[in-house]
Amino acid sequence: MRTTTTIIIGLLVAFAGSFCATAWADEHNVPPPGFTALFNGKDLDGWRGLGHVNPYEIAKWSSEERTAKQEAADTDMRAHWRAEGGEIINDGSGVYLTTAKDYRDFELLLEWRMMSPNTDSGIYLRGCPQVQIWDPANPRDQQNGCDKGSGALWNNQNEAEGKWPLVKADKPIGQWNSFRILMLGERVTVTFNGQTIVKDAVMENFWDRARPMLPAGPIQLQTHGGEMRFRNVFIREIGADDANRMLQSRSQEGFKTLFNGKDLEGWIGATDSYEAVDGVLRFKQGGGTLFTADPYSDFAFRFEFRLPPGGNNGLAIRSPLKGNPAFAGMELQILDDGHPKYKNLKDWQVHGSVYGVAGAHRGYLRPTGEWNYQEVIAKGPRIQVAVNGTKILDVDLSKIEKAPDGSDHPGRHHTEGHIGFMGHGDPVEFRNIRIKGL
Repeated sequence: MRTTTTIIIGLLVAFAGSFCATAWADEHNVPPPGFTALFNGKDLDGWRGLGHVNPYEIAKWSSEERTAKQEAADTDMRAHWRAEGGEIINDGSGVYLTTAKDYRDFELLLEWRMMSPNTDSGIYLRGCPQVQIWDPANPRDQQNGCDKGSGALWNNQNEAEGKWPLVKADKPIGQWNSFRILMLGERVTVTFNGQTIVKDAVMENFWDRARPMLPAGPIQLQTHGGEMRFRNVFIREIGADDANRMLQSRSQEGFKTLFNGKDLEGWIGATDSYEAVDGVLRFKQGGGTLFTADPYSDFAFRFEFRLPPGGNNGLAIRSPLKGNPAFAGMELQILDDGHPKYKNLKDWQVHGSVYGVAGAHRGYLRPTGEWNYQEVIAKGPRIQVAVNGTKILDVDLSKIEKAPDGSDHPGRHHTEGHIGFMGHGDPVEFRNIRIKGL
């Protein structure tokens, strides 16, 4: 028979354990400055269920189908995921724990612990697999490269772009590991237990490798065959200005400034149509193209631009000073192609396309009114356009026999010419304009 003393001691021990767990939970899951906690340490508020599901298929679901599938996924999530003692715990089965919110550019911090050998897990970024988590000693996955360690973009097919970690940094099974994941445009950097193991690598779009990485999507904690635990899950969303500064800072060597922020020195052509105001080059009225005074052949051209709703402009490259640059040279579209009036555009009309000649991927502009960052690389017949850190055009013009718009575009064969902004009547703004000869 248990004595009263034994019962009291047992209750005190249980209370002490509960108190310690509560104190631990209160101590952890507190975000550092600038970050937001995705896990509050107590429940799964802000999370939903979602499996390994193609987002392009999700976009096709009706509202009724979407609701029904989400309810089923949430029921499955509650059966396999729980919050306990300041930790997110998964039993090794079920759908993935998924943020209710979608994210674009972000810095993600989290800690994870594998509870038994041979477990496999991962972190989906923007709903795409994944930053890999697995047991490096798992005999079943040796052929897949698990011995190299966790933390890399295992689903990349290009082995030179982050598929394998630069170093092996896994701690023994049962110990806590930490990730710092920076995602900017299509590029990812992963710091694993204090070591950089993926450095600014392009993350491939698993769902459609012919397209660039999705511009936005949820973060998912993957479950894959063994108990996993997570804690201290924090995120910092990177705004447009911060993202642009980070993008501008990449490989700066050799770039020179083309716009001094004060006047139009170094520019010719439609100088009456543009003005310099507080470091910004702005179209004000009239029309025509504002050209660089110097011509350029092969180059990397960087700039930021801001569009009004429905705004339209263009970037002339390798253009003569006379004639329409869209034909006499080449026009790269600068366009608010998400505006309703442009919903039926051809791919060779959307933002970043070589107008009439080569189509770009759509959907990578920031919300109207925010500054966008763009880089254009022209090297021989190859033209590349990246907007906000994602490559949306990569075309070899020598392989295009006939322009898809049916018009003659002799300028696409030019190897040298001027660069310019083509005013189309809208108050489009530009800043931080720089160039590097290649």
